[in-house]
Amino acid sequence: MTKKKFNFRKKLFIKNRLVILNENTFEEIFSFKLNLMNVFVVFSLGGIFLILITTFIIAFTPLREFIPGYSSSQLKRNATELAIKSDSLTIALKKNEAYIKAIQKVLNGELEYAKFNKDSILAEADNSSETDMKASEEELKLREEVTKVEEEAGKKTKNKSDKK
Repeated sequence: MTKKKFNFRKKLFIKNRLVILNENTFEEIFSFKLNLMNVFVVFSLGGIFLILITTFIIAFTPLREFIPGYSSSQLKRNATELAIKSDSLTIALKKNEAYIKAIQKVLNGELEYAKFNKDSILAEADNSSETDMKASEEELKLREEVTKVEEEAGKKTKNKSDKK
């Protein structure tokens, strides 16, 4: 087994000559002195270089749009524009619904026309869209537990630092 390994290592570094000849005149065009290790290193580095160049070409050119999972920059731009438009349309729709409800109250006689003001109705629509930010009972309990754990951890670190 050791002889086979030794023979293989020895074969890697045996010098060989690569000669390119003109077929008609047998004139030597050029020649190289090579060994198997040099050939292996050159092909390995060439393969790595080829992989890196291909990766950079795909990553930094529009070719990446042809890979499944990548979306085009134009598609992303259109999606953000449409998201912004839909948000503004939902806000406008809420304002219009509030205004229509107020007009219906005036027409039904539930609200006097003198108290009907478009600005106050739109202001109410803006205020109603805000979310309820009050903490629930479960959240308050969780906050208390977290503060207790943090206090205990703070006491432990103070005790360790005092001992040093």
